[in-house]
Formats: sequence, C-alpha cells, structure tokens
Amino acid sequence: MEEDKKEKGFVIKDKRLFDESGDVRQEEPKKAEETAPDQKNESPAEKTVREEGQEAQAEEHYPDVNFASFVLSLSTSAMYHFGDFPDPVSKQSERNLPAAKQTIDLLSMLKDKTAGNLDEGEKSLIDGLLFELRLRYVKEKAKE
Repeated sequence: MEEDKKEKGFVIKDKRLFDESGDVRQEEPKKAEETAPDQKNESPAEKTVREEGQEAQAEEHYPDVNFASFVLSLSTSAMYHFGDFPDPVSKQSERNLPAAKQTIDLLSMLKDKTAGNLDEGEKSLIDGLLFELRLRYVKEKAKE
C-alpha cells in the first residue's frame, strides 16, 4: 500500500547549451544508473529502441555534408593512398598509386559534371585540390 501512495512523476532535464545569463552551461556528472542502465531485464524491443537511440546520437556528431566536405573527403582518400596516413589496423603506411589515381580521376569527373553549377569558392577548392593531387601523383610515380 505504501508503494501505491508514492507518486510516479517525471524528470525534466535542461539540455540547453547556455544558461539564463548566456554563459556556457557546465555539464553535470552523470549518475551511475544513467550511464549504465540495467540491460539484463530488457526485452528485445527495448534493446532495439536503445540501440537505435545510440546510433542517432552518434550521427549527431558528424558535420553537415556539403560539396566542400565531400571534395575534401575524396582528397583525403587520395592522400591515404599516397601513404600519408597509416592503416588504422596494421599501423603501417602503404602506397597504392592506382587507387590514388582513381580518386583523382573521380575528383576530375566531379569537376566536369558540376561545371557551371559551383560557386567561386567550390570551384577554386576543387581546382586547387586537383592541381596539388595531380602534381603529387607525378612525383610519386617518378619514385617508382
């Protein structure tokens, strides 16, 4: 009977980044039960909902995808193939010039297909990246 008398309410958590004065809000340390909920008694449906929520939170941390970030991603891929970055698994840098050339060709095709549709910043970005990557490819090819 005593348990019936206790009110089951809800908790409101303020997740705004700034407080009333406009200063950045300090994060409160999370309680142990918030960070590690009891997952032993979870039904499969609850587990699926929890996992989908975690995936959605992970996606929130990625920057917006725009033309510039896409082009920079492709150029980073080419630099990886030049051996500038180590493989995350083997921790060794490996050159793969055919893959680098293919990525450069992708950027070139993208430039051709978007001709007339880019603003000046996007056009200068892709032109500059293609110039640098092509020059780098010629230098790497000469090392062989």
